[in-house]
Amino acid sequence: MNATTIETLPTGYTLRAPREEDIPAILALLREADDAEFGQHDDWTAEDIRHDWTTIDPAQDAWLVLTPEGALAGYATVFNQGSGKIFGDGYVHPTQHERGIGTALIHLCESRAREMVDTAPEGARVSIGFGANGLNEEAEALFTHEGYAPIRNFYRMRIDMTEEPPAPVWPEGVTLRALKTGAEELADQRAVFEAVEEAFADHWGHVPRTFESWIERVNREDFDPTLWFIAEEDGQIAGFSLCRLSGEQGWLNTLGVRRPWRTRGLGMALLLHTFGEFYRRGMPTVVLGVDAQNLTGALRLYERAGMHVAMRFTTHEKELRAGEELATQTLGD
Repeated sequence: MNATTIETLPTGYTLRAPREEDIPAILALLREADDAEFGQHDDWTAEDIRHDWTTIDPAQDAWLVLTPEGALAGYATVFNQGSGKIFGDGYVHPTQHERGIGTALIHLCESRAREMVDTAPEGARVSIGFGANGLNEEAEALFTHEGYAPIRNFYRMRIDMTEEPPAPVWPEGVTLRALKTGAEELADQRAVFEAVEEAFADHWGHVPRTFESWIERVNREDFDPTLWFIAEEDGQIAGFSLCRLSGEQGWLNTLGVRRPWRTRGLGMALLLHTFGEFYRRGMPTVVLGVDAQNLTGALRLYERAGMHVAMRFTTHEKELRAGEELATQTLGD
């Protein structure tokens, strides 16, 4: 899989797995690729890259494309989410477009994904998806040529606060706390996980996860339990806003409200509390990702709170094995 050449690469270009010493060059590539696509970039950190590598096997599931001079021309990873959902992620340096590098990265991810098909539950539909700039017609044409179809749109939303946001108004009986630490931390994380799974069962594309796979994605070196905001009523978790720092901005990873507490203003209260906490920490910019056709109305909530769409992504998908779709498609699933 990690051979040194591939047929679609230009003469002299090589391919290998990434190493720790490549992280600065990978960060530069991600930023420059996003700047060229969107006019801005996420505040990527070295910990983002390292953490990604803890959830995959970089020797098999990540690739660097190098120019004949040894400069980084492209980077890609593939991640098996389980339940038949596999995702590829690729970047090409802006100076290296139209050389077949994007095509090569798609082929590499798809080839590896086909090796993962048998890990899905028996009878489950298996697919591979890629996200790309939703306004990039060339990317759309490339995925169409490779047999992929656009299936869903997602937004990166952002708020840049110039003053402290309004104070949250909590529903009667609801209190807020941070994640418990010490001897109670693991049990509290399990309780949060169960609340997340229940709330996100209503979200398109959700597939059931194990606590072990979820916590592996959550527990980073820069994990801060004081940025997990947990709303409770009568000892039950009603909602949550799970955040982290990302460079010089706040990142809202997961915001959700369980069904019995919806339509009471809890989502807005959690969001405003999150904004306020980052603002008080000297980080007026907060970003998050959202499904543009979210089944529970999250997009409208974020817009009412003052967030705007900063980036637009389209997910392109190819079926690798027919079968039963295990991911949530409607609120009734």
